[in-house]
Amino acid sequence: MRGVGVQVLQENSEGVSAALEMIAGFDTALVDGFARVSERQNAALAALAGAVAGSPLAVPVAEAVAKLSTGAIAPEQLSALAAARSALLGAVHDALLEQADKALGRNRFEWECPPVESAPSPLAVGSRAWLGELAIAGWRGVDHDLVSAADKTVEALLAEPALRRLAVLLDGFTAELSASSPIATADRLPVRRWADLWTRALLLSWRGTEFAVAEQVSGRLLVLGVDVHEHGTAVQAQVHGVVETAGAPARRVRVSVAAAKVNTIVGPAIWQLLGAHPQLLTALAQHRVLELTDMPLTASGDLLWQDDHAKAGEQADPFVTATVLLPQAQAPAVPPLDRDPVHIAEPVLFQDYRISDGALESDGQRVPVELGALPPSGPLTDVAVRNSSAMIGLLRWDANGWSVRPLAVRRKVKGVVTDIHGGDWALGPTDPKIAKAQAKSGDAVAVLRERAGRLLRK
Repeated sequence: MRGVGVQVLQENSEGVSAALEMIAGFDTALVDGFARVSERQNAALAALAGAVAGSPLAVPVAEAVAKLSTGAIAPEQLSALAAARSALLGAVHDALLEQADKALGRNRFEWECPPVESAPSPLAVGSRAWLGELAIAGWRGVDHDLVSAADKTVEALLAEPALRRLAVLLDGFTAELSASSPIATADRLPVRRWADLWTRALLLSWRGTEFAVAEQVSGRLLVLGVDVHEHGTAVQAQVHGVVETAGAPARRVRVSVAAAKVNTIVGPAIWQLLGAHPQLLTALAQHRVLELTDMPLTASGDLLWQDDHAKAGEQADPFVTATVLLPQAQAPAVPPLDRDPVHIAEPVLFQDYRISDGALESDGQRVPVELGALPPSGPLTDVAVRNSSAMIGLLRWDANGWSVRPLAVRRKVKGVVTDIHGGDWALGPTDPKIAKAQAKSGDAVAVLRERAGRLLRK
């Protein structure tokens, strides 16, 4: 299987399973809360403290565990536990990413951004206090009163641009808890997800301003593919590509653009919501290079997209980019709070394989393919993936191991080699049947905009 050394990915990283077990133990302890710590919870907390005993977190985490056993805990101690959990996840992330980099033969920038020196905003204190109440009550103890207690805090945070990241996270978290109530009688809980959100929110509450932009870049952005994330109220298109700048090695970057939506806007219609980025959409639909001028780039490899700083240029085949530029492109550094296995998404090129039983096979090795993650906003279907001969995808990892999420495939259609990309419909469906069906059903986005305009005029 050219493009990635799959055999390396089959190796088990030492300590990963043990670390994940400790994290799972702590997450389970959050279910019933820390108002009264049981013997099982004590064991999970002691294991967490033992895991960081040789680190700078050793003393504050040990103190936090001791405080919990007496029934008294402050936000500072809970934050130490959150930091320990995050550190363990970070270690797992680093081990897995090192494994992937070894398999792919890639080099990566080191994280060099200086620590934030400014003091956290007083507005974050309220969020920290509420998150503390949440941990004490546990997920089983959450009710509408506890969730609504965060409303004023979230409203104040949303009004402060520097705290928007924390505000949006808390806003979504509280909405999810509210929608799940009554939690006490629920059969199943998203234990890992809620622990992730709680941990991240608590650590963000101690942060000062967001990371500053590392630099501004001018050059050529060659697109590899787009990963569309969608739910009922929002859509995000995350574009993966390679930037070439004069006098510097090629580097991998991401571009993320998003928009609010309603659940009636689905399929290809979601691209209309991203119409404020015509140059980016043109590059996706027509496979064109983007000429960048002074585009902000963070140290994490994220281009802060400004469409007026880009211009769609000549055509560029993403499969050629993946073959020629991707192997040598410098991978971005990973910010401390993003060192979590859930964030691993490495662009890869697969060739000389076959797909059987939902997995990509070559030379006796198998990597599951995320066929269920194919977005309905483009022409990339499970049939196209199953019959492909080459694939650009995102190498990802979860509790079940490594998998690949397709972004583009190459296959034969009626004897003709055809490339199919997830962003091919960014300027509208090119399939006549889909275009006709969309026209027949009406333009949902236009209708909703017209109705919104009427309401505003009133």
